[in-house]
Amino acid sequence: MNEQQPATTFPSVSASSSARRRLSLWLVLIALIAGAVIWRFVLNTPKPPGSVIALSGRIEGDDSVVAPKTGGRIAEIHFREGDSVKAGEIIALLDDQQVRAREEQARAAVEVSEARERAARGQLAILEQQLEQSQIQTGQAKTDAEGRVHQAEAELARAEADLTKEEASLRLALFDKGAYTRLAASGAVSERQARQAVATADEQSAVVAATQRRVDAARGALTTARANLDNPNIRLAQESAVRQQIAQQQAEIAAAVAAASQARFAVTEAQANRQDLIVTAPFDGTVTTRSAEPGEVVTAGTSIVTLLDLTKVYLRGFVPEGRIGTIKVGQPARVYVDSKPNKAIEAVVSRVDPEASFTPENTYFQDDRVKQVVGVKLQLKEAIGFAKPGMAADGEILVEGNQWPQRKTR
Repeated sequence: MNEQQPATTFPSVSASSSARRRLSLWLVLIALIAGAVIWRFVLNTPKPPGSVIALSGRIEGDDSVVAPKTGGRIAEIHFREGDSVKAGEIIALLDDQQVRAREEQARAAVEVSEARERAARGQLAILEQQLEQSQIQTGQAKTDAEGRVHQAEAELARAEADLTKEEASLRLALFDKGAYTRLAASGAVSERQARQAVATADEQSAVVAATQRRVDAARGALTTARANLDNPNIRLAQESAVRQQIAQQQAEIAAAVAAASQARFAVTEAQANRQDLIVTAPFDGTVTTRSAEPGEVVTAGTSIVTLLDLTKVYLRGFVPEGRIGTIKVGQPARVYVDSKPNKAIEAVVSRVDPEASFTPENTYFQDDRVKQVVGVKLQLKEAIGFAKPGMAADGEILVEGNQWPQRKTR
């Protein structure tokens, strides 16, 4: 039995060696494939020359949130996501019923205030005419009253002079009357002469009485004339009342003008508020997000759509800090997107971050600080609408010379 045991073990040893050889062949094959892959995609990747700095990143764009200046209910939205919008086009309309009502109310207030002003100005014109007439009449009355006083004083003086003269004549007639009466009694003169002297005295007494009445009448006329001197003062009081009414009408005009001005301001404000209910595009762009729908009530500043200008997209990437000193704003650049990796898109360096950052951020270990990078923006000049935000892309910056070196295709 011992001689037969080696014969039974030979097939097992042969099978194990064959399996190990097959495994070795598979491992070698896998290693060759891995090496080829590494060579193709890693070791064989063309390195940029020293005059060019390469970077990778994503296409980005500066979007703008379009929102109303005031709150309200959305009545209409004219664009959806993906639609192109021109600057100034109406994107959305908010319900303006309340604003229109306030505007109409303000316009009615303007009309009422203007009517008040017209009425007050008409009344003011009438009062000013009355004041002018009263001033003329006052001047005439004053002149007339003074003239009448002077006339009455002259009449009184004449009457008093006549009275003095007649009284003197009366005294003489009375003297003659007594003398002739005594002489007639003694027979020195005739009876007729005595009677003549008595008649003359009686007649002169009547003349004196009449002249006295004339003096009394002249005095009464003078009193009346002097009383008329108060008429101008009365008219002055009337003028003062008219002036007060004029001042009241002027105040009414000023109040009406102020009310009309305030109402016009309210109209202007309502028109401005109504204009604020119209949401327009601030620039040419494409709607990337529609955040609201008609019927929704929004507040001021609430986003309705997000607008992106696809003509101003850029590649946002990072460059090692050690090479950032050679990069300046305005340098020529090229961008390559994955969909056309061999098609260069002309670009220019539009921004270099003022501060460096870490990759990853918040690195505190010395070995990792060598990975510090600086952000760079490459503004695209071409491929508008082809290069879209979110797309991965590679970039190159020409930092030396004016000619681009030949780039190996993938």
